[in-house]
Amino acid sequence: MAAETLAAAGVSVDLFDAMPSVGRKFLLAGRGGLNLTHSESPAPFLARYGALADPWREAIAAHGNEAVRRWAADLGIETFVGTSGRVFPTDLKAAPLLRAWLHRLRAAGVRLHPRHRWTGWDGASGVLTFDTPAGATTHAADATVLALGGASWPRLGSDGAWVPLLAGRGVAIAPLQPANCGFDVAPMRPGAAGWSEVLRQRHAGHPIKPVAARLAGDPPQAGHQGEFVLTETGIEGSLVYAFSARLRDEIAARGQATWLIDLLPQHSAAQVLAETSRPRGPRSLSTHLKSRLGITGAKAALLHEVLSPAQLADPAALAAALKALPIPLVRPRPVAEAISTAGGVRAAALDGNGMLLAVPGVFCAGEMLDWEAPTGGYLLTACFATGREAGLGAARWLQQQGA
Repeated sequence: MAAETLAAAGVSVDLFDAMPSVGRKFLLAGRGGLNLTHSESPAPFLARYGALADPWREAIAAHGNEAVRRWAADLGIETFVGTSGRVFPTDLKAAPLLRAWLHRLRAAGVRLHPRHRWTGWDGASGVLTFDTPAGATTHAADATVLALGGASWPRLGSDGAWVPLLAGRGVAIAPLQPANCGFDVAPMRPGAAGWSEVLRQRHAGHPIKPVAARLAGDPPQAGHQGEFVLTETGIEGSLVYAFSARLRDEIAARGQATWLIDLLPQHSAAQVLAETSRPRGPRSLSTHLKSRLGITGAKAALLHEVLSPAQLADPAALAAALKALPIPLVRPRPVAEAISTAGGVRAAALDGNGMLLAVPGVFCAGEMLDWEAPTGGYLLTACFATGREAGLGAARWLQQQGA
């Protein structure tokens, strides 16, 4: 997006990519359907980014969801709004959009250089240095836009290797952390390590749905509905990702966070208590919960995993747990497993053009900046917007320099 913006301003542009072809991460984002953006109105859309620095908030506001849809349409890619409000290409694929985009970039004169991994600057001349299959090479540029990602997709080049390169030049960087990630559970029994062996063997990989979830301390009406997946070590999935920033920060502050799951979001607390209190005669508890409340499979296993026999036998305690089952979480999964990254180049490290104060002529965009967002199209929209803003800033700076 930065290259396209600069080329449109009449700047001669070279685009370097570490991978064998350009846009590998963009293609991977499209597996299962390319979620380009979300159809929310501007205020709630921007609220999804939390405590976003003003320059990036303004960039996203200037190139938000409707702008992304117009941009895709200009490339010949029509979009539609799904039932969840997410926006997709009509064919759900990333490859046609990427092909059209690269064709337009080439037509605008942008020169593409795959298999060029940026390694910093030459100490003597200050030119950019790259590793390539043919060996080390350099490139002199009047301005540089870095869009190096976070650290959550190392196999596609987003490995955070840029952090010491910029930190060594005096750039202020917030530590990279996992975002939109899974979490490990605390031991459920003394001497255990997370889930029991029975749950891991029988239910790891199984979805838990439909449910609602909230953090301990949140009012019940603050819960979000969705689904998540049991893993070997804990939990992951779209509903977990919606809470990942808060869970991660709560664990960092207190050593543990408690996630409350409503296993029966379509039932009121009174309805659940009425059913758990109903005499079951000779029927087992599992049979009773299955017939009266539809609790089976992984949901039933999770209930038995968390509650003690005494709690299971107490109708009031069981009913309370069915509406707010506490899952203690002790750590996020490693950043390399995460969908995205929090942290990065701080807003204070950049001037009004998005240029690094410590390294004049160098601009930053995308996930390497210190912002985070949930899945649902917000990540790509912010990457597009900050890329466009970096391109505009670089064009302004070049004009000021007379380059």
